[in-house]
Amino acid sequence: MKNIIQNINKAFDHRIRLGIMSILMVNESADFNMLKELLGVTDGNLASHTKALETENYIMIEKQFIGKKPNTRYIATKEGKKAFREHIEALEKLIQKS
Repeated sequence: MKNIIQNINKAFDHRIRLGIMSILMVNESADFNMLKELLGVTDGNLASHTKALETENYIMIEKQFIGKKPNTRYIATKEGKKAFREHIEALEKLIQKS
């Protein structure tokens, strides 16, 4: 029998990373303040989780200035979208087996 949790992706284990990817799957991009507000997390917490997803090449981080204010924008990569869809499918299969 195939291990039913083998396709669950460890990169999405944490609820904040799951939330970041969920937001980026339905939006072309999201900036730092949008993610922070929607997820209700601190600056440092959000920064560490976005860095973890960037390290996996699941998101791209773009830094720019809007006027004189810095703006950080996050975009899910093709690889990230594929990995997240596979993760969600694995969770759905796990739930159906229960």
